[in-house]
Amino acid sequence: MPDLPLYDAIILRIFKNHGGPRKVDFEFDREELVSVAAKLGLRNPKNLGDLIYTFRYRKSLPEDILLTAQKGLQWIIEPAGRAKYRFRQAAVSRLVPNADLVVIKIPDATPEIIAANALNDEQALLAKLRYNRLIDIFLGITGYALQSHLRTSVAGMGQIEIDEVYVGVNRTGQQFVIPVQAKGGSDQLSAIQTRQDIACCAEKFASLQCRPVSAQFMPEDTIALFELVVQDGEIRIADEKHYKLVPADQITAEELQSYSER
Repeated sequence: MPDLPLYDAIILRIFKNHGGPRKVDFEFDREELVSVAAKLGLRNPKNLGDLIYTFRYRKSLPEDILLTAQKGLQWIIEPAGRAKYRFRQAAVSRLVPNADLVVIKIPDATPEIIAANALNDEQALLAKLRYNRLIDIFLGITGYALQSHLRTSVAGMGQIEIDEVYVGVNRTGQQFVIPVQAKGGSDQLSAIQTRQDIACCAEKFASLQCRPVSAQFMPEDTIALFELVVQDGEIRIADEKHYKLVPADQITAEELQSYSER
């Protein structure tokens, strides 16, 4: 388990060292995490990468940092090169499902042997997306799973990992690359990963239009899907839908009629 008080103390001191309250962005490197721990008389974090991951996907930054952000903005920690990071104020940090959206029922096509043996929430979610063609349904294109857990390097960002990469085509022949990030359990989706995914696709799949998608398990096995775009230099939500995979006989005639009227 991560030592959250240790993480808070280290990241807060780094923020204060660089004059965070007076700036909208600044950079630091991984080694500074170690040196700051030593100056504070704290033990070194066992996993430096986990410290950064925790503040991106698991918990909020310390309150003393959050309160310094300008109105309408949030502090994020994004990659700035190999073993380097950047604190920056951005419009969107976490992607949180809108609990007021209607839930759309889809006949569950997940093979039982897959459902029974999925090792963790993220893998289970990626499998459900794949076997139920939820990327196709959500985006209105035909998609094909190309590669899982693509690890590569991106200029100016360093090493990144995309949970799953799809390629697709629409009715007019236009082709797409769809980087998918998935989170289950207590982890949350982050706009930072979407920015990394977009940059990667621009380098590796330059001839294809990039349509990044994020997926999140919600209560009662509902799946939230987001399509993200870049607008005015910031990550924005272009579309959000919630799907629930159920046996076909649990979708009523009234529900089917309501779907046809939307």
